[in-house]
Amino acid sequence: MSLTLSAQEQNQTIDSIINLRQLSNDESLSNKERLSYALKASDLSLKNSIDSTVLKSNRNLSYIYLVSGDYDMFGSSSLNNIELALKLNDSIAIATTYNNLGWYYYQIAGDNIKSYDHYLKALKYYIALGNLKEKAVVLTGIATIQDDEKDYFGSEENAIEVLKILNKLSKNKSLDLVEDKYRCLNLLGIVSLKLKNYEQSIEYHNQAHNLAKKLNNGDYLQLESENNLAIAYRSNGNLEKALDIYDDIFKDSDLLNEDPSFYSLVIVNSAFTKFLIGGYDYNELEREFKRALKMSESIGDQYSKLSASIDLAKFYKENDEKDLAIKYAKDSYRISKEIPINDLYLESMLILSKLYKGEVSRDYLVEHIKLSDSLLNVERNVRNKFARIELKTDELEKENEMMSQQLMWLIAISGVLLITFFLLYIIVTQRNKNKELKFKQEQQKANEDIYNLMLSQQDKVDEARAGEKKRISEELHDGVLGRLFGTRLSLDSLNFSEGKEAIQNRASYIKELMTIENDIRKISHDLNTDFVSGSGFMDIVSELIEKQTKAYQLESSFNYTDDINWEVVPNKTKINIYRIIQESLQNIYKHANANGVKISIQLKNSVICLSIIDDGDGFDVNKSKKGIGLKNINSRVSEVNGKAEFDSILKKGTEVIITVPYKN
Repeated sequence: MSLTLSAQEQNQTIDSIINLRQLSNDESLSNKERLSYALKASDLSLKNSIDSTVLKSNRNLSYIYLVSGDYDMFGSSSLNNIELALKLNDSIAIATTYNNLGWYYYQIAGDNIKSYDHYLKALKYYIALGNLKEKAVVLTGIATIQDDEKDYFGSEENAIEVLKILNKLSKNKSLDLVEDKYRCLNLLGIVSLKLKNYEQSIEYHNQAHNLAKKLNNGDYLQLESENNLAIAYRSNGNLEKALDIYDDIFKDSDLLNEDPSFYSLVIVNSAFTKFLIGGYDYNELEREFKRALKMSESIGDQYSKLSASIDLAKFYKENDEKDLAIKYAKDSYRISKEIPINDLYLESMLILSKLYKGEVSRDYLVEHIKLSDSLLNVERNVRNKFARIELKTDELEKENEMMSQQLMWLIAISGVLLITFFLLYIIVTQRNKNKELKFKQEQQKANEDIYNLMLSQQDKVDEARAGEKKRISEELHDGVLGRLFGTRLSLDSLNFSEGKEAIQNRASYIKELMTIENDIRKISHDLNTDFVSGSGFMDIVSELIEKQTKAYQLESSFNYTDDINWEVVPNKTKINIYRIIQESLQNIYKHANANGVKISIQLKNSVICLSIIDDGDGFDVNKSKKGIGLKNINSRVSEVNGKAEFDSILKKGTEVIITVPYKN
């Protein structure tokens, strides 16, 4: 019973864990409440000590950390999750967690190498799983890192691969791929610009802009795309078109309040485009640059401040305002070094080298050259790493192709062997059916034997009853009636006699009548006594227990109550009780290593209770519940609408409790 309760408690615990995870994903709750439920689910899973449950709860906890904005805990929990996922060899969990770590190291930790490494590992698993959508997501992450590390050709190649995958998946209307496709096209536009493929860049950004219009809440992405498109036009020399786009962006009246950082950047880009076109009022342009600078300083945005500072330095330099040009060039030099943004850092040094003369100019130029060489070495090393990674990926894809070919061969061979296997299946199935039929026939024969045994026992009881009736009849006829007849005649002869002798004779005959009365009472008492008490079905069961325990060398005790009228119990019930006892004794002999067994049959609350207790090794009920012996017992109990309970303790023994309705 204790083991059954333990399994039930474990199921209840798992239900509680699932419920807590569901509550943690209820978006109507606050992040604090969701995190509380997720932590409880994780703690309860650890106590339950089932690795697969722990992994699910911890992955859920990582997700709640992410949506709550606790990115450090998201990263550390993901690192823990990957260890358990690898231990369990859960491919989906491994791929997802590597993908999460790739995002974390890129977006939060700022470690492109670790991010790339984890994205690559995720990519391998997604390729193996055949998950094209997630493969596209990971490749987008890899292409973005390659863009950052100036591996523009590698970035473009992977982004084009992503675009092919997304176009292929677009045939599935149930997938929402618009935003994924937008980000891919936007990245391709940026990379194409850096590769000086201006027309191609403009084409990609136009496509991205059209997709942004289809997105719900895609207003910001439209503005982002328009800004990128303006930069592409400006780089291609179409300054007027770029300026028109900036003017369109300014028409968004909410932009200043919703994203002042982006707004200040657009002001800088618009002012610098006007500066490049020429002919605009000096004071007007200066006011626009300084307006953007002041706005970026007020919101503490270093990037937009850097953009405004370096463009102001160029503006003042071209207008021969050397001191102001130096001031803003130094500001951009300092900010780009702190952030850092190497491209603008190099550009600010180059501007300063041109603004100064002599030793100072040379120092800035030397620093520019050193940083350029250092960055080139870093880029070269990174590209080498990327090349090695791509080689591994290509090898993996080739391996998958080989596996696909092998799979095709396997399918072909399987097709040839299918008929053979099918025929074998039919043969085996038929044999199993024959075995099952034979088993049922044997069961039927055994049941018939038991039934015949009960009939035979009943015949013996009926024969004994008939013999007893005959004995009582003869005793009444030959004994009591004869004596009673003689006494009556004697009393009749004394009816007319008087005197002392007659009185004595009457007293003698009256005493004889009393003796006859006692004899009749004794016969009546014998009739009321169950002369076959304990016989019938209980005799059959006793004989079974005695024979089997003797054969199995088991000490046994059998107790039963006399308040069960077995004649009114259906034969089906009696047969199944008999077979359950027989099956249980066989199980004890084969598996329990027991020394003794106690069997009892009692009537409790109109229910027949059969108890079989052994002092053997015991067994794990949960692991053994699918065994043939227990299945047979459960099957027989269900046939008579009864219930079976198995309570077993290792090294202490087992108790089987069968309850059956007294009358079906």
